[in-house]
Amino acid sequence: MSQIAEKSQIIQKSVVQKSSARKPKALPRLVIGSEDHARLYAIANALGGPLAELGEKLLSELERARIVPQEKVPAKTVRMGSTVSFATSDGFERTYKLVYPEEADVAQARISVLTPIGAALIGLSEGQTIPWEARDGRALSLTVLNLADEG
Repeated sequence: MSQIAEKSQIIQKSVVQKSSARKPKALPRLVIGSEDHARLYAIANALGGPLAELGEKLLSELERARIVPQEKVPAKTVRMGSTVSFATSDGFERTYKLVYPEEADVAQARISVLTPIGAALIGLSEGQTIPWEARDGRALSLTVLNLADEG
């Protein structure tokens, strides 16, 4: 191999290493059942006014999810009706049931999928972590610790 070819390979490797070092961490893969996806998509698309931003966040998650028949959603994947234990990077650890907006009641440990936490949780599996923005704008991460499917 010529010296020019060797130098070219070294430069290419260096560029690849530098560019991969700057890449943001990939978002976790999501799996959502077709029935949940259809209902959530309709809800998110119908939101306007002050709730439009929450609808956009939910739509963004729905668009990147792998959609499977409802009965094929893996057992340890967060779906509507799942009871989820999770932790955030600021030390917050809770267990909530993920519900549709009309069923939400924080006092009863039922959070809406239209909250920042709810939109972040849908489609995640146990052990997965996702970047999450708190209502106050802080950039945090959220990790699913345990899941009990009731959906």
